[in-house]
Amino acid sequence: MGVKVPKEIKAYCPKCKKHTAHKVKNPSKGKARGMAWGTVRHERRTSGYVGKVKGQATVRKQGKRQKVMLECPTCKKSIERVLGGGRTKKKVEITK
Repeated sequence: MGVKVPKEIKAYCPKCKKHTAHKVKNPSKGKARGMAWGTVRHERRTSGYVGKVKGQATVRKQGKRQKVMLECPTCKKSIERVLGGGRTKKKVEITK
């Protein structure tokens, strides 16, 4: 069970400047840059640690910002929308 989202949502298109029924899609993850500085730094910091970080009694996982892409039927412009008012653990399910 996840966050249920309809296949079409009526939303405002900034390009057309009007409200239309947008098509809802799951966003695809972009291709990661090979050994970007953030990745190098993260690998360096976490090498040697297995599992939880030493010294912390409770480690909580942070929820993801669940997003959907809304596509305008007239101009085909895609708009990103965050669901659930911020961060949630539940995944997005597109329903009929």
